[in-house]
Amino acid sequence: MSGARVARRRARPAVVVPAVVVAVVLVVGAVLAVVRPWEPVTGTAIPATGDVRVHDPALVAGADGEPWFVYSTGDVRVGFGSPQVRRSDDAGRTWQDAGTAWDASGDPQWVRDEIDGVENYWAPEVVEHDGTWYLYYSASTFGSNNSAIGVATGSTIDPADPGYGWTDQGVVVRSRPGEDDFNAIDPTVVEDADGEPWLFFGSFWGGIQAVPIEWPSGKPAEGAEPVTVASRSGVPDNAIEAPALLERDGWYYLFVSWDSCCRGTDSTYRIAVGRSRDVSGPFLDAEGQDMALGGGTELLASDGWAIGPGGQSLSAGGGADVLAFHYYDEREGGDFRLALHELGWTDDGWPRAAPIG
Repeated sequence: MSGARVARRRARPAVVVPAVVVAVVLVVGAVLAVVRPWEPVTGTAIPATGDVRVHDPALVAGADGEPWFVYSTGDVRVGFGSPQVRRSDDAGRTWQDAGTAWDASGDPQWVRDEIDGVENYWAPEVVEHDGTWYLYYSASTFGSNNSAIGVATGSTIDPADPGYGWTDQGVVVRSRPGEDDFNAIDPTVVEDADGEPWLFFGSFWGGIQAVPIEWPSGKPAEGAEPVTVASRSGVPDNAIEAPALLERDGWYYLFVSWDSCCRGTDSTYRIAVGRSRDVSGPFLDAEGQDMALGGGTELLASDGWAIGPGGQSLSAGGGADVLAFHYYDEREGGDFRLALHELGWTDDGWPRAAPIG
């Protein structure tokens, strides 16, 4: 064959396998393919497409057949910096722009009077109680704790509904430089086992705070003072923010963002978690370390082209616990994008999330 080499294989004798052995192997293989006890629990990523240029998502996952909504940090060029709204009609897979929470005419004047330099509203939270929706928002400037959390109320979160509209109810929590060792941004709300609501918030400075609030005002109870529930001992600037709460099987899970956002591909954000039997803590990580003393179990970090996951929220959709967050896409020059993950859970009750990149 003109110098070409031909590989020769030695013939193997035929082996006859009894049918019963074949059946057993197939059954065992099928069971292992489903169970695979040696593989770690990771959860499932929901492939989000469409208009997914979202930062600090507040997810409201609708029941089966109902739309999902994401409210997120505003853009000064759109709706006067109001929180942005996006809608999905296929359980979080495809997203479209649904406008903004308000326009220039609805801008809360008290913010302009109180805090100089506010351009857009950050990291909203959306929660429903007794038929009323509450939209919490953050007003601040980068690197300052001259900040405030405000709240607006409405009857629906769907901008397409004829009854859509938000009525501003003013300040909820205020922080001032030199007076307060916390930063009043990044709100989230959870109800305890008795149905009593709690507001969690905080960014850098004194860390994550918790304070009881009241319905129907959605504001702190008279005389209530914030207490620190999570901090970063020994980390420069106490780089922790963006609390998100989930109640599951008698546990309250506190998810936080560690390190720095908003730097494109140089962002170092990552998500950590701890849990407590009491809504006010202490929140311990998987090693038993108190999050108020620097503890926390890492859930998600940069992975390949997906940089700096964080700014998270949680919602129950379709029977699953869905984690929404943003990351910075290296393939898009470090621009931010929305990600959605159905959490997996270990036998001892710790959340897991699939890699994002």
